[in-house]
Amino acid sequence: MWFFFALLSSVFAALTSILAKTGIEGVHSSLATAIRTAVVLLMAWGMVFLTNTQSGIFAISRKSWLFLILSGMATGASWLCYYKALQIGEVSKVVPIDKLSVVFTLIMAFVFLHEKITVKSAVGCVLIAVGTLLMVL
Repeated sequence: MWFFFALLSSVFAALTSILAKTGIEGVHSSLATAIRTAVVLLMAWGMVFLTNTQSGIFAISRKSWLFLILSGMATGASWLCYYKALQIGEVSKVVPIDKLSVVFTLIMAFVFLHEKITVKSAVGCVLIAVGTLLMVL
C-alpha cells in the first residue's frame, strides 16, 4: 500500500509544479505560497476531522511537538524557496533540482538516523545527481 500512496504523491507533486507555475503569474511568490499553505492546512484538518483523530492531539509528546514544528518550518522554507524558484525559473529545471532532496534525505538519514546506505541506494543517489545535472545543463 505504501508504494501506491508514494506513487500518487509523485503524481500530485508533478501536478503541483505545473499548476503552481501557471497560477503564480503576476502573484508574489510569498503570497502564492501562503495561499497554497492555507489550502493544505484546510485539507489536512479536514482529514483529521473526517477520520475522527482530533483527540490524539493531547497525546502528542513534547519531543514530537518539537520535531513536528521544526518539520513544518523546514516545509515552509522549502515551499517559499520552491515558489520563488518557479516564479523566476523554468519548471523543467526547477523541479529536477528540487528532487535532489532525495539525495540529501538519504545522506541526512545516514548521518542523523543512522540508516544504512546500501550499494544500491548509493548508486541510485549518484544516478539521481548525474541525471539532475544532465537535465538542467
